[in-house]
Amino acid sequence: MRTHFFAIILLIPLLTLGQSKTKKTAAAAGATDPDKKMILADLDKRLPDLAGISKQIWNFAELGYQEEKSSALLEEQLRQEGFDVKTGVAGIPTAFVATFGSGKPVIGILGEYDALPGLATEAKPEFTPIAGQKGGHGCGHNLFGTASMAAAIEIKNWLKSSGHSGTIKMYGCPAEEGGSAKVYMVREGLFNDVDVALHWHPGAQNAADAGTSLANKNAKFRFKGIAAHAAASPERGRSALDGVEAMDFMVNMMREHIPSDTRIHYVITKGGEAPNVVPANAEVYYYVRNKNRDIVKSVWKRIEDAAQGAAQGTGTQVAWEVLGGVYDLLPNVTLAEVMHQNLKTVGGVNYTPEETAFAQKISETFGDQKVPITNAAEVKDFRDASEGAISGGSTDVGDVSWAVPTVGLSTATWVPGSSAHSWQSTAASGMSIGQKGMLVAAKTLALTALDLYRNPALIEKATAEWKQKRGGDFKYEALLGDRKPALDYRK
Repeated sequence: MRTHFFAIILLIPLLTLGQSKTKKTAAAAGATDPDKKMILADLDKRLPDLAGISKQIWNFAELGYQEEKSSALLEEQLRQEGFDVKTGVAGIPTAFVATFGSGKPVIGILGEYDALPGLATEAKPEFTPIAGQKGGHGCGHNLFGTASMAAAIEIKNWLKSSGHSGTIKMYGCPAEEGGSAKVYMVREGLFNDVDVALHWHPGAQNAADAGTSLANKNAKFRFKGIAAHAAASPERGRSALDGVEAMDFMVNMMREHIPSDTRIHYVITKGGEAPNVVPANAEVYYYVRNKNRDIVKSVWKRIEDAAQGAAQGTGTQVAWEVLGGVYDLLPNVTLAEVMHQNLKTVGGVNYTPEETAFAQKISETFGDQKVPITNAAEVKDFRDASEGAISGGSTDVGDVSWAVPTVGLSTATWVPGSSAHSWQSTAASGMSIGQKGMLVAAKTLALTALDLYRNPALIEKATAEWKQKRGGDFKYEALLGDRKPALDYRK
């Protein structure tokens, strides 16, 4: 049995977290529906506690499948709110499903909490590394999990007070950054009874598009050679690093002869121990992405062929372990339009003078990529995938979207112009700018879920669209195959 981490909530000064004096509270700014006004007002009151939870997870900065403190903190909060929490689902110790209510409809809310390696910096407007810390929340998942939990609790409260039938589930999803945890959760059938899944993601703008994303497959290729003295007897050695470099060279030549919108990235994770020793072992970590997963499969096969050719040409051996693989997002216009309207009701993020000064300093680090920091207060116009609403990234939410109608949004948790996976996004995720964007997400998720509970016709329409787009002959096959969760992929 896991030991739960009982957290002491850190109170954040209301002056920093409060809305700008020039902005009305969200409860008064758009919603006239009594239930929505109640939800918005309650989330405003809870912001200091939610900010404290998100900051604790930011401080934990736990890498994929190592999020023991982060998941335990969220689980404990949900238990205290009356949820039935099942931990260790799908063979993953840090994954959980928290459930409240009964009957239909069943709505799931996805939450993430894993950090990225190498992005440990203080929550300051200049890069300030944190010595000894392996990871940092450069994708804002400390905010992601907290906002999703908050929305689930608000819906729980509404179900309880209204007596409305329905079930709310929060899915605690670790290792989104390359670990593909949701794929194992889909494969385990954990979404089989869900009618709609909601999610969000930290970002540099507020938008709720019917967009898609890039399918992705990744693996570590491990070459094995023969060690020898690099000067005295090099002829007796076979360099595993030569195998890696030969593979990389062939893949880089291949880029000219693949669809131009394909993305291939790699990093050499092991290259040897000393220059005077022919490396007996070397490793390279590869990603392939495209919006069409069939293209990902085709390009991946050629990368495997390159690995085998490199091994043969260098007299080494190669084996590879597929660590992750995710589908493209299946967009749902019906659900996205509902979420977009609720995001417009909630509105964007207004900065205090202190936050404005922070944002301006961050913006100065962007060079030619600067955009007005006031964009954080705006809600972008609605777009669907046919209008180019395609993310340059990948997410295991993609697999969920092929298992159940799914919709998401992004909010301005970072200074406009920020890139994900950067020290700038890490810094903003640990302070009030990120926490305000988190609140926008929690409100929008809760209002969208409320609309779906009260209007089953929306779910029926969304499901019909989903079935039409998915196709009647669709059969789910995970891109990562039938392997067990790669729990050690960050070790």
